[in-house]
Amino acid sequence: MPIAGKKIAATMQNGVVENGVCSSASVNGSHNVWSSNESDSSSADHLVVMVHGIMGSAADWKFGAEQFVKMLPDKVFVHCSERNGSRLTLDGVDVMGERLAEEVVELTQRKPNLSKISFIGHSVGGLVARYAIGRLYRPPKSENSELSSPNGSEEDPRSTLCGLEPMNFITVATPHLGSRGNKQVPFLFGVPAFEKVASAVIHLIFRRTGRHLFLNDDDDGKPPLLKRMIEDYDECYFMSALRSFRRRVVYSNVGYDHIVGWRTSSIRRNSELPKWEDTVDEKYPHIVYEEHCKAYDAEQCEPTSVENDGSDKLEGELLTGLSRVCWEKVDVSFHCSRHRFAAHSVIQVKDQSVHIEGEDVIRHMIDRFLK
Repeated sequence: MPIAGKKIAATMQNGVVENGVCSSASVNGSHNVWSSNESDSSSADHLVVMVHGIMGSAADWKFGAEQFVKMLPDKVFVHCSERNGSRLTLDGVDVMGERLAEEVVELTQRKPNLSKISFIGHSVGGLVARYAIGRLYRPPKSENSELSSPNGSEEDPRSTLCGLEPMNFITVATPHLGSRGNKQVPFLFGVPAFEKVASAVIHLIFRRTGRHLFLNDDDDGKPPLLKRMIEDYDECYFMSALRSFRRRVVYSNVGYDHIVGWRTSSIRRNSELPKWEDTVDEKYPHIVYEEHCKAYDAEQCEPTSVENDGSDKLEGELLTGLSRVCWEKVDVSFHCSRHRFAAHSVIQVKDQSVHIEGEDVIRHMIDRFLK
């Protein structure tokens, strides 16, 4: 049998080949997707790690992963994580972040040809990815790193993530500023009494993850986790890692997302939310606003007023910290869509048969992706 034929046979034994895309599932439920043009994943040197949200699974990113591989053949190797599947998403952002970091290390050890890495996280998955990169980050010329290079190579003079060059860090409907406060969780209708009760009981439903989202965790007297994640804290290089990416992008629903509010997902104050209009772009009909925000230092960031901006001091600190790096902000609207009330899932195309209206968001993501 010719070499190419042997490769095809081996690939089909280990995975499924369909329409130029090969996919395989591991025993722990994670999902790998790559181009099968040459039936050899070694041609792809860019690892794209996709992270699902709360109570989710690797299948949530199935459509997105396949579109990436179809549009960027032999360029990317997509790994849909499920080390934190289902009820494991209730264990806390830090615990999930540690698991994801370990998962990435194990994957890179098995694929020494990789040289670049990108992350795409949906909902809480974006926070988990932010935690994981803080653990994976290796400072320039650092000799002490708990997570070493997967191929045992000499220290890279540049900062890396697990020995790989950071490229794109993308979040989709992620509560970067937490979920407490005025209208950060839209289904609470912005009623202060509802939001106060939710903050008090959220841990009964979503356990440690709920505490992290509502910023009321107090681990051994430490600041809330999301506040720790706006700086390099202890042995976690949260902000250095985030800064090391060539691009940082947030996709946000401007409305009808009843889980994550526009302000927290787009890292803005109320006064900074843009006025948007229906798009006339046929290629991306649901993209209604795009903005490139430059980085600001602490002195340039205006303090957030509780009275004037509907937010609290801690939320303001999170916003100020995250604004110290530049972001591309992409605002999305499904207000005319049949499934607009499921915007939180449509923006990800969680289920292709139901949420396909969000495919232009995935296409927009791929068209601007640094390869």
